[in-house]
Amino acid sequence: MEMIVMTLVVLIVLGALYLIPRSKNKGKAKGTNTSATSKVYDVTPYVEEHPGGDAILNNAGGDSTEGFYGPQHATRVFDMVDEFYVGDLKS
Repeated sequence: MEMIVMTLVVLIVLGALYLIPRSKNKGKAKGTNTSATSKVYDVTPYVEEHPGGDAILNNAGGDSTEGFYGPQHATRVFDMVDEFYVGDLKS
């Protein structure tokens, strides 16, 4: 009986985590307006060290926002990227 209750609790928690929408602002600084300007980074020096291998090159030269803010990155990545910042791209 205890096993059934534990299983149900785990399933409910996992179901809730799946249904709760994730914030689209994860890792972004509060108060930044990304619609007017986009930040540009050159991660070329990091390509060889990237733990995900060549995945870092998937959007090379383009908008990599979606891949960067994916669930595969630990929060420390948001601090590391600052050293690769080269400027803003105005739209």
